Amino acid sequence: MPTYRAPVENVRFLLDDVFAFHGRNNLRGFSDASPDLIQAVLTEGAKLAEEVLTPLNAIGDRQGCIRHADGRVTTPEGFKAGYDAYAAGGWMGIAVPEEYGGQGLPHTINTAISEFASSANLALTMYPGLTQGAMAALLVHGSEEQKATYLPKMVEGAWTGTMNLTEPHCGTDLGLLKTKAVPNGDGSYSLTGTKIFISAGEHDLSENIVHLVIARIEGAPAGTKGISLFVVPKFLVNEDGSVGERNGVSCGSLEHKMGIHGNSTCVMNYDGAKGWLVGQENRGLNAMFVMMNEARLAVGVQGLAQSEVAYQNAVAYAKDRLQGRSLTGAKAPDKVADPIIVHPDVRRTLMGIRAFNEAARALVLWTALQADIGHRSDDAAERQKAEDHMGLMTPVVKGVLTDKGFDNAVAAQQLFGGHGYIEEWGMSQFVRDARIAMIYEGANGIQAMDLIGRKLPKDGGRAMMGFLAEVQTFIKDHAEVEGMAPFTAPLQAGLNDLQSATMWFMQNAFSKPDNAGAGATDYMHLLGLVAMGYMWARIAKAALARIAQGPSPEMDDKLVTGRFYMERTLPETALRLARIKAGAETTMALGAEAF
Repeated sequence: MPTYRAPVENVRFLLDDVFAFHGRNNLRGFSDASPDLIQAVLTEGAKLAEEVLTPLNAIGDRQGCIRHADGRVTTPEGFKAGYDAYAAGGWMGIAVPEEYGGQGLPHTINTAISEFASSANLALTMYPGLTQGAMAALLVHGSEEQKATYLPKMVEGAWTGTMNLTEPHCGTDLGLLKTKAVPNGDGSYSLTGTKIFISAGEHDLSENIVHLVIARIEGAPAGTKGISLFVVPKFLVNEDGSVGERNGVSCGSLEHKMGIHGNSTCVMNYDGAKGWLVGQENRGLNAMFVMMNEARLAVGVQGLAQSEVAYQNAVAYAKDRLQGRSLTGAKAPDKVADPIIVHPDVRRTLMGIRAFNEAARALVLWTALQADIGHRSDDAAERQKAEDHMGLMTPVVKGVLTDKGFDNAVAAQQLFGGHGYIEEWGMSQFVRDARIAMIYEGANGIQAMDLIGRKLPKDGGRAMMGFLAEVQTFIKDHAEVEGMAPFTAPLQAGLNDLQSATMWFMQNAFSKPDNAGAGATDYMHLLGLVAMGYMWARIAKAALARIAQGPSPEMDDKLVTGRFYMERTLPETALRLARIKAGAETTMALGAEAF
């Protein structure tokens, strides 16, 4: 049976030492998040993940969800109790304003808890995760009546939420959608159409499900400019706020999936379902993008989460499994063989995953902190810088962390040899569950194209220039600091590659769009490598400061792990740059008939 231990101390180190989280009382709500409170929240979140959610993970994978003849869906054994524990702990509304029943804590803290929960049980955590995304969209674009009607119940966990975008004929190209909305004359609309791949679309965990659905109002323009967003509850809501009669929305079938079996992925049928417009008519994508961007960052956390839990179980196996002898002589002479963790190739795998996990966690928390700054700061310049960061890094967090999260789950499975291929060891589930994160909320190739086509040139390239300048300034300020050279020198080399790639795109991609398409994924990963290299440099600075106060084996270990990243992972920027500069010629040369 796989195990999991939440990395509470690593999160605290990042918040306290690397990002000076508690020095940001200028941000609304941060003064209430005292160090003692944060420690208590992280400790309780870890307890929920380790003791409640983890034991249900394998059960959910084996049993899956069941759709009944009447369209009802039941979740795996124990999921209802696990969800109820999540809701009862107040985790659903941890970052939601207090006026709607939430705790109003920084989103950064919610992000850390999301990692713990997603490592423990990704399928179950998706139910509250999607609810949080729906609440985010309603908070920004919902009317006061909609917020008052839905948010308190969703914060409580009595009601859950979903997002309904994809249709059988349209995935990435949402302008092709066919779901239509007809005005009823009373302020509501009748929605008709079919949505597919709807996570948490129907289940037995909550008494009502609040669907956010994109559709086209009759007579609206074709394409994305004619899309509107609607809130469509499974059960209509009475004037007193209680659950009323059943709405015209149902689960037509469940998808049979590779992984996340414990989450109900549904085909949803809307047969004249009553819904209400959220935000402005024909501006639905603007409203939905609030939820989509929130979801993309959350999916990036899922990639990290599966990498972390797979790593922890691979380490445990590597310490226990006896095979062969060390190349430098027996390390366990009293045993028939040495544990495989003594072998350099095993260490290469484990160190690679560990170095990624710590840097990725830092990148996630740094980005979540920027989201808090963007929403809570009273300084317009500070908000703009934070929003620039969010725009630039959202595709990186989603695309790079899920690509590498899956790769790491596979690498961790590989350490088990044949046992990794056997279901009872649990590594197969981590691989299968991690795979979806590369696909949903915009496949990673689309994330890369979004980065190149929209985020990079936006505002004259202000976000990228700001990031390059920030990293360059850090290198300049710390290159001569004792102990920092092993971090600043490789980071400078990686930054040079990123600058070269950016310049190459400016000169070659915008006049020849295929060059952008052919190099987009490599550019996204190049930026991710440098961003995580920057995180390691900042971690090293904080670790050295701790060591200066007294001996710390834990901080010594961090410096070694960081140097591994700088020596063995960050040099991949040169490979990515070479691929980018190769352009699109050979990629696009063959005719379609040649394939």
